[in-house]
Amino acid sequence: MLDARIRLLIDPTLNAVGRTLSAHGVTANTVTLVGLGIGALAAAAIALGAFWTGLILLLASRIADGLDGAVARASVKTDFGGYLDIACDFLFYGLIPMAFVWHDPLANGAAGAWLLTSFYFNGASFLGYAMLAGRHGRTTSAQGQKSLYYSNGILEGTETIVFFVLLCLFPTYFTIGAWLFGGLCFLTASLRLRAASLIFLSHTKD
Repeated sequence: MLDARIRLLIDPTLNAVGRTLSAHGVTANTVTLVGLGIGALAAAAIALGAFWTGLILLLASRIADGLDGAVARASVKTDFGGYLDIACDFLFYGLIPMAFVWHDPLANGAAGAWLLTSFYFNGASFLGYAMLAGRHGRTTSAQGQKSLYYSNGILEGTETIVFFVLLCLFPTYFTIGAWLFGGLCFLTASLRLRAASLIFLSHTKD
């Protein structure tokens, strides 16, 4: 819900840094993989109870996630690069809840399973919508230049990162946060399915 507005604020800076990195031979795929590696370190820190370290690494990972697209725009955008980016994003979004479950399986296990299931459903609805949108020639630049159609929703990347930050700041509230955020993810996916039915149900495959 906030991604489009955030992009307007951060894209100028990201694009400037992206041009610099590209000029020094750094590729977008390298930035993507570095961001994922930092995200994995964030998850490890959280699992070990080092929440402040995890928070810093988490934010660094998301900065890298924003920079990979900027580097691609300054150099060469490829279909594989877009694919790698979305795959790494989804892995990152799974690693952080898993880390909180590993930190305290007894207290966080049930809520963590609920949250991860909601992410799975939300991700499937997102990618399925993108597939249908691409097949029918629909485009959008609301979240910047992307390799696939980004359908908006109640919860997007910005809200998820804010949620992760709050979990790192207040880890004892993981359970209630996971139940609430997971419920909103299920609602987001359900609304996206509803939108897809209204837009694509009447279309037949050419």
